[in-house]
Amino acid sequence: MAVLLDGDALATTWRARIAERAQASAFVRGGGQPCLATILVGDDPASRAYVARKHRDCHELGFASIEVVLPATVTQTSLLAEVVRLNDDPSCHGVLVQFPLPPHLDEAQCQEAIRPDKDVDGLHPLNLGRMLMEQPGPRPCTPAAIVALLRAHGVPLAGRRVAVVGRGMLVGRPLAVMLATRGIDAVPTLLHRGAPDIATVLRDSDVIVAAAGVPDLIDASMVRPGAAVVGVGITYRDGHMVSDIADDVAEVAGWVTPRHGSVGAMTRAMLMHNLLDAAMGRKPR
Repeated sequence: MAVLLDGDALATTWRARIAERAQASAFVRGGGQPCLATILVGDDPASRAYVARKHRDCHELGFASIEVVLPATVTQTSLLAEVVRLNDDPSCHGVLVQFPLPPHLDEAQCQEAIRPDKDVDGLHPLNLGRMLMEQPGPRPCTPAAIVALLRAHGVPLAGRRVAVVGRGMLVGRPLAVMLATRGIDAVPTLLHRGAPDIATVLRDSDVIVAAAGVPDLIDASMVRPGAAVVGVGITYRDGHMVSDIADDVAEVAGWVTPRHGSVGAMTRAMLMHNLLDAAMGRKPR
């Protein structure tokens, strides 16, 4: 049976380290308090739950937070005005717009409007460019979470073939870049709908990361025995979350994430890590 890649337990460890680092910092000792601002548009239950967890994490770490909730009918101009207001608020160190947004709003424009030094998601084009050039800067939270999760459980990455399924900007594309950087040195392959014979590539891979949002996309027949398999994409079906990873994968994999959770908890831990760095004026690598 596969070793469980337990991101929930690891996130608890990371939060404890973040709290210790905060308390030891001159910023906090001098009376400073890291502050995260979130902007939620509409009343989508999943997005509302994600935002609530981020504010809960801030509270548990002794960080401050600001919650902005806008109606689903908000205009692009009004949404960008909120981003600018938070950019200019000196008490706020990190700004996050919860995606997805309603279809009439431009997500890319919102992400670009966030000041790079307050981009705790690590998704501003400037910060993505810094990652591409292996320069210091905040790293995208979910890709950083996946790498940390694999490393913490002793999954080899250097020189290993890693198949990333899904080329979205939140996970797939930045993860492929991150895996190939010096110090990680993996050999990533980015797969998508246009890639031929995906199953063959997966069976030849040492690590599989599924971030496509397709229920049960990866099953045991596609997994090389002993490989590590990380499920990131989730879909809601009949009111329940369904993973990209089928249940039978655990029977052949060497390591596997649980059907729910794990990566999400670590993603929020990376968000808190980036927030503390932003508050301290640091550019993490």
